[in-house]
Amino acid sequence: MKISEIGEFGLIERLKDVLRSGIIGDDTAPVQLGDSLLLLTCDVLLQDRHFKLNYPPSAIGWKAISVNVSDVVANGGMPFYALVSLVLPDMEVKYIEEVYFGIKRACEFYGCEVVGGNVSKGEKLCIDVFMIGKADRFVGRKGSKVGDGVFVSGTLGDSKAGLELLLMDKKSYEDFELRLIEKHLRPTARIDFVKHISKYATASMDISDGLSSDALKLAKASSVKLRLFSEKIPLSKELISFCKKHGKDPLEYALSGGEDYELLFTHPMERLNPFLSMTHIGFVEEGEGVYLDDRPLEATGFDHFRML
Repeated sequence: MKISEIGEFGLIERLKDVLRSGIIGDDTAPVQLGDSLLLLTCDVLLQDRHFKLNYPPSAIGWKAISVNVSDVVANGGMPFYALVSLVLPDMEVKYIEEVYFGIKRACEFYGCEVVGGNVSKGEKLCIDVFMIGKADRFVGRKGSKVGDGVFVSGTLGDSKAGLELLLMDKKSYEDFELRLIEKHLRPTARIDFVKHISKYATASMDISDGLSSDALKLAKASSVKLRLFSEKIPLSKELISFCKKHGKDPLEYALSGGEDYELLFTHPMERLNPFLSMTHIGFVEEGEGVYLDDRPLEATGFDHFRML
């Protein structure tokens, strides 16, 4: 049996069984150390899988930190320290320095610090970040309650559109196209939601693989059914313009587009905060799976081994 036959997440489930871990399964691993609740996470950016070498190197560095901060934030924590390991070919030193300028800017923005790492030679550039955060309360995927509202932050689908625009490699882009490209190159983790998630959320995760896939993960972990409403899925005016121009369906981008790094969370309806960029998109019900309006929603998001 090949990994492609079971997919990335099927492999993770099998490895969990091998390790017999009761912790593995969320965006971060919650570890109690004395009086401190630490959140541990790691993520890899690999050349030609997650980025191209012609992307701005500072953007690659920014993204390497942001995707890890997003995991910590999703579980109700603040980032503190990171270790950055590199696998790299014999390339220009200036390029790697620019990557690290992006890492530095991201750390300054999020209030965390790189405290070490490792370097090894390889055929392609790979950036592996291990991050430690801290939380007052761990908010994972398990905990949604029947009657809770389902919410997301920001807008969805922008990153996928930005990636497609980058791959078009056009000589010039319209302003709205540049904003979509920026969403893909330099995503911003929703650190503005930390207090809200920590205080009110019953379950939470970030949207890194697409709403359809991630909603199914949350529903499975919480042993509930999520009913989402298509007309409530938040779409940016930039994504709508892109889809109109290219004859695409913006809802499909919102459901299947990965790397938005927005948040998906549940809590009682009365906890909706009108001062945060959050949208109510559905409800938690008894049952299993995810329904969009009245039909079952299939996972159409990103899987490293099934999207080759």
